[in-house]
Amino acid sequence: MGKKEIIETFSQEETKEFARSLGEAASPGDVFALSGDLGVGKTVFAKGMAEGLGITEPVSSPTFTILQEYTSGRIPFYHFDVYRVEEPEEMEETGFDDAIFGEGVSLVEWAELITDIMPEHYTKILIEKEPEKGFDYRKITLEQV
Repeated sequence: MGKKEIIETFSQEETKEFARSLGEAASPGDVFALSGDLGVGKTVFAKGMAEGLGITEPVSSPTFTILQEYTSGRIPFYHFDVYRVEEPEEMEETGFDDAIFGEGVSLVEWAELITDIMPEHYTKILIEKEPEKGFDYRKITLEQV
């Protein structure tokens, strides 16, 4: 495990801004594993990252399609939601390897369900709520794997 970095945000806009900064700094081949309970703001995070990559089209959660692919930015953006995947082998049909090992940036929601097929190196992002710090507070932990 690599170094950890903790970011605190206090609004959806701050969370989106932080994700945008990650998108702006991202390079082809970068892979991000995004985790957090339902309702913590994973889609808000994905929208911010897409903006940072220069994506101009609307970004939505790929819950039922597993993969949303966006190519209007400076780097292709592959947004996976593997929540409904029961076996890692199912990912072969989605073009997962082509995306993960390709020239785009990949964001994989619920990546902990497919750790066996994740690449050797990626960035884990965990978003957590702490209600005692406010409704919109989020603790975002980044860790290089």
